[in-house]
Amino acid sequence: MFTQGGRKGINQDAMTVWEDFSGEKGMFFCAVLDGHGPSGHHVAGLVRDILPSRLSSAFKLSLPNSSKCDSDIVHGNHKDDSKDSHENKNFEYPLFPLWKASLIKSFEEMDEELGSNSTFDSFCSGTTAVTVIKQEDHLIIANLGDSRAVLCTRGNRNQLVPVQLTVDLKPNLPSEAERIKNCKGRVFALPDESGVYRLWMPDQNSPGLAMTRAFGDFCLKDYGLISIPDVSYRKLTDKDEFVVLASDGVWDVLSNSEVTRIVASAKKRSMAAQLLVDRAVREWKIKYPGCKTDDCAVICLFLKTPPLSTKSTSKNGRDGVNNHQQLAVSQRSATRRSQQGCESTKANSKEEYSALQGVTRENSLLSLPRFSTVLGRRRSINQPSTLKLFEVHN
Repeated sequence: MFTQGGRKGINQDAMTVWEDFSGEKGMFFCAVLDGHGPSGHHVAGLVRDILPSRLSSAFKLSLPNSSKCDSDIVHGNHKDDSKDSHENKNFEYPLFPLWKASLIKSFEEMDEELGSNSTFDSFCSGTTAVTVIKQEDHLIIANLGDSRAVLCTRGNRNQLVPVQLTVDLKPNLPSEAERIKNCKGRVFALPDESGVYRLWMPDQNSPGLAMTRAFGDFCLKDYGLISIPDVSYRKLTDKDEFVVLASDGVWDVLSNSEVTRIVASAKKRSMAAQLLVDRAVREWKIKYPGCKTDDCAVICLFLKTPPLSTKSTSKNGRDGVNNHQQLAVSQRSATRRSQQGCESTKANSKEEYSALQGVTRENSLLSLPRFSTVLGRRRSINQPSTLKLFEVHN
């Protein structure tokens, strides 16, 4: 895992990795968060620190009460012989519905906690979240916003094949735009950002959010922005190599194929995330020399036991710790490194920021509403809107 701030000030990306998640040996929880707005780094940091324990508690409460529960079911090994497992993935992994419900519940509770938090303002600040749970050969993926998770697997000729595990939840998606329209929000692209659709309030040209799901951003929660994650499942096979979770600072300049090739080329697994971030930063400078580099955060979760010669024993914060087949860092050290990586870094560059197709951190949210945040937070969902006309462009 590795993060590096852009050249715009505070690094608003955060990340965490939990080994033996929820008390189960060998289970991993990974999360990358991409904050935006004036307090985006605070929002991302709080979600990083609280969401894992909330999810663990919700999942434990959802398990069967009987202490004699079949261990095969608990570990997801049960199959229903009356159904073809290829036709119904839930029979491959009967715990998936429990994980999905637990993820939705914990995300909802996390958003409520942000709304009641008085230490910082999340009215016009928020964060994305992409999370992956690995339980034996099962992956549960939850996505909120435009961060992304990609699996690297092997094709029939042993070539690297990227498989995108998440959908970038942006306003240009028809289903997302329809929900916003029904909530009287607006979706449109600015003339100088052709093709970059944003979420706007019904009566103000703000805040111009470049995603449709996020924690926080309560100024838009009445107008179609939601904190319900898109949850999916994938059964791992012996062809699968690793999973990459990253903020959009990586995906905006590198394709899925490029990302998997870069990670696979790392001489040490513990250096893969840093190698990818370094390459993304270089691509920003090459492709968009007039724009400030975005924050980048990366987690590489390896799925197979490496050859003995490639195992790293480094305990340096930037190198990571790799003492199991996956990226295996303790709960405490993973969180500490994330915090250190997200320390404030002041931008010394005098170059002017120019809008880059809505992809840089400052441009995730274009402008702030003019009214009071206190009044806005207390706004009732049932309060009638005076605006009768709104537009959504698909």
